[in-house]
Amino acid sequence: MAGQGFAPAAIESMLDLDAENFLYVRRVMKGDIPQSLMDEVGAGLDVSQFHALSALLRIRGGYGRAAPQEPTIGLLAEELWLDPSRASRIAADLVDRGLATRGVSQQDGRRSILFPTEAGLTLMQAYLKAKWQRTARVFADWSEEEITSFARLFARYSEGMRQQYPAHGPAAAES
Repeated sequence: MAGQGFAPAAIESMLDLDAENFLYVRRVMKGDIPQSLMDEVGAGLDVSQFHALSALLRIRGGYGRAAPQEPTIGLLAEELWLDPSRASRIAADLVDRGLATRGVSQQDGRRSILFPTEAGLTLMQAYLKAKWQRTARVFADWSEEEITSFARLFARYSEGMRQQYPAHGPAAAES
């Protein structure tokens, strides 16, 4: 990086950022963060079930997509980067637990879609409340300026990473 014009202090900071980012991403990928919150709210779900329930809500809401869509097993599999048979088993677990239900597509009556139940929505609301309580504690001793700067700089970093490392796979077109 020195050959690209970065000063030693900037290089050291980038290496520190890379190390911290690695630790954070590892905790997310292992499921430590959502599992900790699910344990707090007494969800009784494993990480894959939680990710599937939250994926249903993202698909229905259009979060990270061009527009809201009806959550099918195929879209659930795409969202979770799983094969359809694994996504179908996880969806069945959510149905068995009363957190989701199956219905008929309004767009194509031959397709089955998934709906979160009231219990599923209540669980996600409890999860989000616990998440934001913890997030508030993380930022409790940060100034407004620090929070605003961090959010702006992190968005800038994230956009740069998206440009340098474009998404691949089925969901790439939706990003």
